[in-house]
Amino acid sequence: MDQEPLGLIAGQGELPLMIARGARADGRAVCCVGLREQFDPRLPELCDRFETAGVVQLGRWIRLFRRFGVTEAVMVGRVSKKRMHDPWRLLRQLPDLRAINLWYRRLRHDRRNHAVLSAVADELDNCGITLIDSTSYIQDHMATPGPMTRNAPDADQAADIEFGWPILERIIQLQIGQAIALRERDTIAIEAVEGTDAMIERAGQLCRKKGWTLLKSTDADHDRRADVPTIGVQTIRNLHAAGGRCLAVGTGRVILLEKPSVIETAESLGVSIVGIDGA
Repeated sequence: MDQEPLGLIAGQGELPLMIARGARADGRAVCCVGLREQFDPRLPELCDRFETAGVVQLGRWIRLFRRFGVTEAVMVGRVSKKRMHDPWRLLRQLPDLRAINLWYRRLRHDRRNHAVLSAVADELDNCGITLIDSTSYIQDHMATPGPMTRNAPDADQAADIEFGWPILERIIQLQIGQAIALRERDTIAIEAVEGTDAMIERAGQLCRKKGWTLLKSTDADHDRRADVPTIGVQTIRNLHAAGGRCLAVGTGRVILLEKPSVIETAESLGVSIVGIDGA
């Protein structure tokens, strides 16, 4: 591997595994900082170097990457706040001085996700480590234009998508959420802080009739260094169980985790997936 090593800051889920596989297939060694109590146990064997650090131990991330010779890094994966607040694990998650300074100075007035990401990226950059686009090594798993399943949206679903997409664009602009559910041009549910899976469950409770449509995307200026919207196999299963039968996602703006499996699952359950240009 002749290229410089890629740093990987890894939380929960499949995404860190996909990044590690993609980077190594491209000829880059992967030097990973796995966030304690978060990362998938399969991840270490996919990495050339692997160490753990607390979620808010930014100083340790930097020290490890310097030791590994990392100048570019990707930060992906969910973080479970429930695991972070487990009292038996609290001592292992204590923030270091660098993280404390960032939290109480730079982030004192704005602690929304995008502000935290920007602050962390700037801190890493000041130490010679650049956070790069988190989709760089998984382009094959991004949403593509038009139907991605053999079963395309029917006329009613297509009408809901046409009606709902401008609403979704506005919701995204207002930083309310990244998804909405509709049926017969009625908005059933809007995603907020609870996340997509919880919103899907709520939409199923509110709309007893099957056949509603889920729209999910992000804006063109979304910071792709982290927090790119994702859809996985379990999302499709949850959608079907809640009565949803169509999923419309922003082209090039949503990751389908293990895309072939997502499409296969959707087709087996009769759920259509379509990529939409725009928001």
